[in-house]
Amino acid sequence: MTETRADNVTWLTQEAYDRLKAELEHLSGPGRIEIAQKIEAAREEGDLRENGGYHAAKEEQGKIEGRILQLQSILENARVGEAPRTDGVVGPGMTVTISFEGDDEEVTFLLASREEVGAPIDVYSPKSPLGAAINGKKVGEKATYNLPNGRAMTVEILDATAYGTA
Repeated sequence: MTETRADNVTWLTQEAYDRLKAELEHLSGPGRIEIAQKIEAAREEGDLRENGGYHAAKEEQGKIEGRILQLQSILENARVGEAPRTDGVVGPGMTVTISFEGDDEEVTFLLASREEVGAPIDVYSPKSPLGAAINGKKVGEKATYNLPNGRAMTVEILDATAYGTA
């Protein structure tokens, strides 16, 4: 099978995949039933134009439906297990250490999906400006990316190892 959407692949641990799948099952089953009951109860209170409970429940329903779509997309593009890695080359699933140009301080983080919550280390998304700039770079190389204020920032890759082996 040829993978044509490699940029959309989200590498997840089995634990993260199971947690997201359970959240999806809850939201699309009992979660939808609960919010429908809240909406119906609020609807029975009368005039919907001035019914704060109804509007709050409808807003909550929108958030639930949005999260369901997000989870479906993540799980559809998820690959469970270890991402293919080469130590010394930055990629998803790697523990990366960088230094910012003009600063001696080193920063170490996991380059992975934001859904990998619970990691005992900061997690940066490969789709973030920094993550996109360093992805594929080798130890010793520099990468430049734009900050939200428009300024450019340059970092040097000091280390890139498979997560859990650092």
